[in-house]
Amino acid sequence: MPTRRKLSRAILKPLLALAIGGFSAAVFPSQGLAHAVSLSSAETPDPTGSTPQARTPDLSLQQLASRLRPGDLVFIRVTPRPFLEVAKATGSWTNHVGIVVRAADGDAVIAESTFPRARRTPWPDFVARSEAGRVAVMRPAVDWTPTHLQALDLAVTRREGTFYDTGFDLHSSRQFCSRYVREVLQEATGLSVGEVQTFAQLLEQRPGVDLGFWRLWYLGRIPWQRQTVTPASVLTSDGLDRIFDGHVTLRTSALTAPDPSH
Repeated sequence: MPTRRKLSRAILKPLLALAIGGFSAAVFPSQGLAHAVSLSSAETPDPTGSTPQARTPDLSLQQLASRLRPGDLVFIRVTPRPFLEVAKATGSWTNHVGIVVRAADGDAVIAESTFPRARRTPWPDFVARSEAGRVAVMRPAVDWTPTHLQALDLAVTRREGTFYDTGFDLHSSRQFCSRYVREVLQEATGLSVGEVQTFAQLLEQRPGVDLGFWRLWYLGRIPWQRQTVTPASVLTSDGLDRIFDGHVTLRTSALTAPDPSH
């Protein structure tokens, strides 16, 4: 039977999420894609410190969609406070990731673990949540077969509706984005991405990070020995090829940009 302390934490944490910006803003944005991509890269500094020359040229939403394949990992930067703190703690611009489960005719569907439940999200809606249209696409170095694709869809289907884990616990019964894509990809192909770390190991790498937010998030007790995996560690994993790293714009074109990877 749940203790009073556990019940208090279960009640207070969702209230805390709402009080500081909440997860719902990331899932049900009131602004559309036009607002999300209207900011220039100059207005939104890249926390990775990379220069514009280190990134690929900007593409329209449809142009990038035409380059996607099932199994591609899509990284974005969402703006609710908890996720911005994740980016700070990991020293990366990205704080959310999903996996492509369908790509055809200049459109795509992204499977993701998001608040409140894991789901499949249309490509435009997924990108709309990213600050300044910042997107990276990484492709697993796997020769995809029909068996792989079937296993990918099955792994996604098995997790649909799973509640989001606001505690970022790799071993809980819930899911969070980087754990989700790590497990889905591993089940489908056997490829393992992301680095499993305890909170203590993760924050040792970022000694200057202000822990005030995380003390508040965990109600005064950061679970230092809890294992997790971050979007940043997935992004930099071996076995992934960069397909795109830049900003998606609303520019449309009658001609679809060719995919140099074909």
